[in-house]
Amino acid sequence: MQILRKSSFRATPWKNGGGITHEALRVPASGEPFRWRLSVAQIDASGPFSDFAGYRRHMVLLRGAGVRLCFADGTQALLREAGDSAEFDGALATRCELLGGSCVDLNLMVSVAMPDVRARVERLRAPLVLQTESGTQLVLFCVAGSALLGNEAGEHALLETGDLALLAKAGEQVTCRGRNSSPLMFVARLTDG
Repeated sequence: MQILRKSSFRATPWKNGGGITHEALRVPASGEPFRWRLSVAQIDASGPFSDFAGYRRHMVLLRGAGVRLCFADGTQALLREAGDSAEFDGALATRCELLGGSCVDLNLMVSVAMPDVRARVERLRAPLVLQTESGTQLVLFCVAGSALLGNEAGEHALLETGDLALLAKAGEQVTCRGRNSSPLMFVARLTDG
């Protein structure tokens, strides 16, 4: 179980120069192309998203009044509350319209060469037990609130809003419990091809 605090995220410019993202994880750790990347971005103005052809994007609103995503195929996605999410093709031209000021969002970008990616936002009202399998990695990102993690080896960690945990060893199991509330957690299971 690897814990990454939001203070450790690395600031990098957007591909289109329109802002800054704070990269939490990249696999592999350096170079292009990456297999997958998790980052947190602040959106200060409406405008186009960068082209990420060859990737699927999973976007989660973390803070702010919300965004409307307008896609080139005529469809739209509305994210108004923390935890609202959208999944879309990174090659699809996308315009982001702010609904009432700056917003912060989480982005998971995964190569289309990875056959199985399951991502969701879950409110922890009861303990959640997760386990990796051979060839899988699990990412837990605390969207809001705080959560306690514990594994079979007796390791424990507290995830505050904006922190994340990565489970990458086959057979690794973690139990995630809310602490004094029902936190919102982003959970992604990524399987290599």
